[in-house]
Amino acid sequence: MSARREIVNAVLLQDNRVLLARRSLRRKAYPGLWSFPGGHVEPGETLEQALLREAGEEIGIVPVLYAVCGRIIEPDATHPPAPTYHLYAVTQWEGGEPRIVDDEHSELRWFDLAVAATLPELALEQYRALFAELSRMGK
Repeated sequence: MSARREIVNAVLLQDNRVLLARRSLRRKAYPGLWSFPGGHVEPGETLEQALLREAGEEIGIVPVLYAVCGRIIEPDATHPPAPTYHLYAVTQWEGGEPRIVDDEHSELRWFDLAVAATLPELALEQYRALFAELSRMGK
């Protein structure tokens, strides 16, 4: 039995828009698809510590105001246990406009939440329900 795999994602929200990151084509999982900045929780690290580290490493920002907005169990896991994605709505951050810092993503783009819900190239279908809920909440 392998250890649980925990992943954090930063769901940046601003003016009813969400920041999506297109995964680099070299990525093993979901290459070329739209997802969120984030990554694996390292041993001994809390979810929040991982969120702050990953946001800095991938998009050069430090989340300041954030809250859990969802959790998704990987639907297509080939090796159990399936990874769990912990999604955090980030509504305030330091470090200026998010930008690509490493090679995990090839593009960052802000989308209106309603438009994001209709994108054909989302990494996970479960994002559509998340976008709808965030839109209802006026994020």
